[in-house]
Amino acid sequence: MEIGLHRRSMSVAIHRATLLAAALLFAGVAAAFGAPPERGAAPRPQSVAAFLDAYLAAWNAHDAERAAGMLDEHVTYDDGRAGTTLKGRLAAQQAVIAALFSAVPDFAWRRVAPPIVAGESVAFQWVRTGTNTGDWSDGAKKTGKAFEVRGATILRLHDYKILYQGDFYDPAAMRAAPAGK
Repeated sequence: MEIGLHRRSMSVAIHRATLLAAALLFAGVAAAFGAPPERGAAPRPQSVAAFLDAYLAAWNAHDAERAAGMLDEHVTYDDGRAGTTLKGRLAAQQAVIAALFSAVPDFAWRRVAPPIVAGESVAFQWVRTGTNTGDWSDGAKKTGKAFEVRGATILRLHDYKILYQGDFYDPAAMRAAPAGK
């Protein structure tokens, strides 16, 4: 019963986060982070999908350097696992990307719906899976458990570099086995 309630509450939370992301995008989320520089044209939705696929492919290849290379040098990265807002490509690479690969060597991340694109702002829903066989960077010990976590990400792009990334999900779910497994 408790797992079903947790799963339903997570589903509702993710749905709300996705709706919020869409509302923010269409309400002008760029204003909340400051107006983007006036260089270059805004990405086209079909190009953004290709960019996202390449970004997720770098994560799925467990290539921290390639994934971080798609971040702007001065990226702002908000992630539930890191527990803080990170500033800069190197900080995001070390505290989020490489740390996650160390804790979850079989980590996989896939989009489950087309991205929502408004100018240089992007939102997309995803599923992350893996098995926690390494200790977490926050000192939490490995669980040895497989997980499947649903979430949403908001990005702000410029010239096909990620200026802002916010990942919205329940980080505790990455330490628990998926329902029914």
